[in-house]
Amino acid sequence: MFIVHVMVHIKTDQIEAFKQASLENARNSIQEPGITRFDLLQQQDDPGRFVLVEVYRTPEDAGKHKETDHYKTWRKAVENMMAEPRYSIKYDNIHPDDEGWA
Repeated sequence: MFIVHVMVHIKTDQIEAFKQASLENARNSIQEPGITRFDLLQQQDDPGRFVLVEVYRTPEDAGKHKETDHYKTWRKAVENMMAEPRYSIKYDNIHPDDEGWA
């Protein structure tokens, strides 16, 4: 699995619009064959901060996601809602059934 956490800071007056656009993107994204999970998390003590948790089967599937119409629509819709540029952190899943698990 290839996991991406996208950190997003949204302007206060754009929070609800961001949530709606992101939920629509998530609904469509989870239908992609290369995506196993797509979560939208909102920080409790700072509601303008979000994390998108995207779980792909392969790194290539993450690239395919960025080519979809729903991703392009989301990216354009939320572009001016950001209080600062979003950034991502990429992870590999280490599973207890994988070789080498102690």
